[in-house]
Amino acid sequence: MRTNWKFAVTVAATVLTGVAGAGVAQASSVSADGVAPSACRPANHIAKITAGPASAGHRHYRVTLTAPRGYEPCKLAGSPTDVRFSNGGSEIGVTAGRYGSQATVVTFGPGHPVHFDIQVPNSGRGTAATEASFTLQAPDGEIPGTSVAEGEFQVATGTLIGPVQRGA
Repeated sequence: MRTNWKFAVTVAATVLTGVAGAGVAQASSVSADGVAPSACRPANHIAKITAGPASAGHRHYRVTLTAPRGYEPCKLAGSPTDVRFSNGGSEIGVTAGRYGSQATVVTFGPGHPVHFDIQVPNSGRGTAATEASFTLQAPDGEIPGTSVAEGEFQVATGTLIGPVQRGA
């Protein structure tokens, strides 16, 4: 009888330890060294384009970046670079410039969305676009990889990209 009791306690402890360990491993997005992946990496955030309020002579579109829980906050600065626009998978030959302070640093991560502006001249000769791809900038250089944002918008010669700012 004593042997059966020890066996039952050992089996129960083993099962409970295994279940607890499995639950932690599945719920964790932390790497083996204990650090969560950066929200700034293109695969770790979501980017969406929406229409913004127009200004004198320009249309504005807001690109909002959000990061789900489980990713490490990071620092961004300035306007994204290598911006390319496309419609239905076909690249549009518009090269975007930059405007605004390129030195302001913002924190991006879960619970800390950021956005930047696409400023398009109101020349009446805009081209429809559904996607913008870009490279985010950190205070000390670019973030490796290409981020992609989707939404309905227009671009034209003279389009400018504003710096990343706090908030959605």
